[in-house]
Amino acid sequence: MSDRAGDAVLAALTPVIEGLAATFGPACEVVLHDYHRGDRSVVAAAGQVTGRQVAGAPSEIGLSVPAPGDDAVNDLDYVTHTPGGRVVKSSTMPLRDDEGRVFGALCANLDVTALRQAGDLLSAPAGAAPAHLPTTTFTLDERAVFAVRNAVPRVAARLGVSRSAVYTDLAQCRGAVTEEPESEEP
Repeated sequence: MSDRAGDAVLAALTPVIEGLAATFGPACEVVLHDYHRGDRSVVAAAGQVTGRQVAGAPSEIGLSVPAPGDDAVNDLDYVTHTPGGRVVKSSTMPLRDDEGRVFGALCANLDVTALRQAGDLLSAPAGAAPAHLPTTTFTLDERAVFAVRNAVPRVAARLGVSRSAVYTDLAQCRGAVTEEPESEEP
C-alpha cells in the first residue's frame, strides 16, 4: 500500500474516532496509530483518558500490535491501569492495507474506574450477609431461566460464584442433588 493510500485510510478514520469518543463521553478516548511514524505513531486522538496526543508514542500494548507482523489480531476488552491508578478497559485493533499488511492500529480506552467503584459499593452489602443465610436464591428457576442453553455459566458469572455452586444450589432448590452436566461449556 502506498503512503498515499495509508494516509487516506487514516484520514477516513479520524472523524470516526472523534464520533466514537463523543458518543461515549468524557470517560472515552480513541487513538489512531500509524506505525510508519515510529515512536511518534499517534496521528489522531479524541478524548482524554490516558493523555494521548498527536505525535505521541505508542503505549506498551500499542507496541505489541506490530510484533507478530501481519498475523496481528484484535486485542479486545482487556483491562489495564494508568500510572495514576485509573482502571481502563481497552481494545486495540490492527489496521491493514489492501494486501493484509499491518500498518497501524485503532485503540479505544474507556475509564471504568467509577463503574468499578460503584460495583464494589453495590456488592459490598450483599457479600456481608451472615454465613447462616443462603447467599443465592434461585427464584430465576421459576421463570425458566435455566431452560436456556448455557444459562448456568452465565448465571454463575453474573453472581460471581462457580458453576458447581449454581448446580448444587439449583438442585437443592429443586429438591434433588444431581451431578453437574458435562455438556456445559464455561
